[in-house]
This record gives sequence, structure tokens and C-alpha cells, in this order.
Amino acid sequence: MKTLPHYDGKVCVVTGAASGIGRAVARKLAASGATLALSDIDEHGLTETVEMIGGANRHKVDRLDMADADAIAAYAPAVQAALGPADYVFNIAGLTRVGDFRNTPAASYEKIMDVNFYGVVRMSKAFLEQLIETRGGLVNVSSIFGIVGWPGQAHYCASKFGVRGFSESLSMEMEEHGVSVTCVHPGGVKTNVARNAQVDHIGDPGVTKAMMDENFDKHTPTSAERAAEIILDGAARRKPRIIVGPDARFMQFWNRLFPTRYRKLVRKRARSLTDG
Repeated sequence: MKTLPHYDGKVCVVTGAASGIGRAVARKLAASGATLALSDIDEHGLTETVEMIGGANRHKVDRLDMADADAIAAYAPAVQAALGPADYVFNIAGLTRVGDFRNTPAASYEKIMDVNFYGVVRMSKAFLEQLIETRGGLVNVSSIFGIVGWPGQAHYCASKFGVRGFSESLSMEMEEHGVSVTCVHPGGVKTNVARNAQVDHIGDPGVTKAMMDENFDKHTPTSAERAAEIILDGAARRKPRIIVGPDARFMQFWNRLFPTRYRKLVRKRARSLTDG
């Protein structure tokens, strides 16, 4: 596994470490000599991640729910007491749902915003003073759906556009304090986030969740390991924005070139993922 000497000895906080990009980031950080604070709501997955990492690194492992404000507020001082002040915080935990706005209950929007957006805000707030002390880096994972809209994903897009706006604004505020704020926009990455998505509504009666999962896998170009490598390299270089994957770069290009007309391309792409 490729190592990144920049992270040797750094205290790195990683949410969503039980699977996918979060697990891949944790493993690469461990191989690079980092001290790790790993969390996820999935305790079984966390145990698997720790087994993969082994015992060479100092680490703290906790079940943590991004929707639990009190738990997050208590988590930051507990990490500092156990490991020292954080040098990096990687906000990777998140969830997605599928459903058009008309047929999706408001509670689904509240849930996804609570985890994807407010979870990032809570973690950023809780660890900010530590990052100012270490002049470290805050890395918030948005999505290509934080740059472009997508039919059937209005709740997910709302949360990820929110992460982008929050991160870009905070980045300007933190310049004088020496803290880098990086917003990450992955495209399709081979993780379970789409497969585990809850379905509020599928408009086409001929389409099943299994068909959607199969087509997502078929059109997903980037491995979690490659995504982690891109994220960690960009964070080490204190980049304000990281685009992960050729599909994300393509969609960003079309969005910048045609800021309103790109939606025609999105609708065509969305149909192709549904129809196979």
C-alpha cells in the first residue's frame, strides 16, 4: 500500500471509518504512521477496519452517530485527552436516499440533512479549536451532487450543496488561523453507500432497487482505495477543492461550461443509469 509520509505521527480523526472511503482513508493513514480516531455508527464494520489496520498505530475507536449533537460535542475533548489535539479531521460519514420530492416525506429530508450536513457542521465546530492549535486541516466530503443537481436525489443534493457552501465559507474564515478547509467531491465510487440507500419512491414501476444497484456498480469508475489516495494527497497539499473520479471531473466541466443547460446531460445520464 502506498504510504504518505506527511501523515506520520499526525492525529487524524476519521468518521465513516467502518466501510467505503472512510475505511480506505483509515487504512492508508495507518500505513503512513498516523495516530487514528476512528468512528462510525456501524460497530461491526469498525471492528473489521481495526482488524485490517492491526495494532501498530495508536488509535481510539468509537461508535458515533452524526445525528447526535451531544455525543459529538463530548467526542472531541475525549479524542484530545486520549491522543492529543487533532491535526486532521476527515468528515466522511454520510447516507443517501432515493425518491422524487413529490413522493418523499419531509422526515426523509430532515434525516439526511441531520447526518450529511449538520453532522459535518457539528464535527467541524467540535474540533475547530484543536485544528487552530495545530494549524491543521478540515476535510469535508461533499459529492459531485454538491456541484450538480440530480433527479430523485434532491434531499442528498441539498445536504451536499450545503456541505460545499459551508466548507468554502469556513475556508475563508480560517485563512488567518492557518487551518486548511478542503471540500471533496467524489463521483461514483465503489462503496456500499448507494447499495445501502433507503428508497422513498421509485417513479418507474418497471425499475427495482436491485436494478439500480446493478447499474450503479456497472457505471462506477473509481475504487475506494483510489478515492482515498486522491483525498489524502489533496488534503496534504491543502487544496480547497478535490474532485474524485473521471465522471465527477466530466460533470464539473459540463456544469462550468453550461451552468443551466448541463441539466439536459444529467437527465440523459440519469435515464441511462436506470435503464442500463
